[in-house]
Amino acid sequence: MSLRSPLSRARGLGSAKSGVHHFTVQRLSAIALIPLTLWFVFSVARLAGGSYEATYLWVQYPPYAIGLVLFLATAFYHAVLGVQVVIEDYVTPEGWKMALLVLVKFGLALLGVASIFSVLKVALS
Repeated sequence: MSLRSPLSRARGLGSAKSGVHHFTVQRLSAIALIPLTLWFVFSVARLAGGSYEATYLWVQYPPYAIGLVLFLATAFYHAVLGVQVVIEDYVTPEGWKMALLVLVKFGLALLGVASIFSVLKVALS
């Protein structure tokens, strides 16, 4: 029988700092993605069957360009957070885990920047 409290037994067993932040940010980005995804899906559905020029003009309209940039930034950030959790939970060897984390974060950041750059290039042309 120990006289130590559960908190004193848990101290020193690892960091409890970033997990709560990661969890909170992932949930907030998921909540932000709900209206952004609905807007994106309905907007693209309205463009279905339209011409290239109509889509180009749609992206050039500032409110739509801003919506696209917000959607892309939030979606890629949420993807990075989600894939990070999957890798941390299911990849056992530490070397593979670190290599995959770096590769996935770099790859998704590159895709996100390229996507946002593409929208801005069309919107500002």
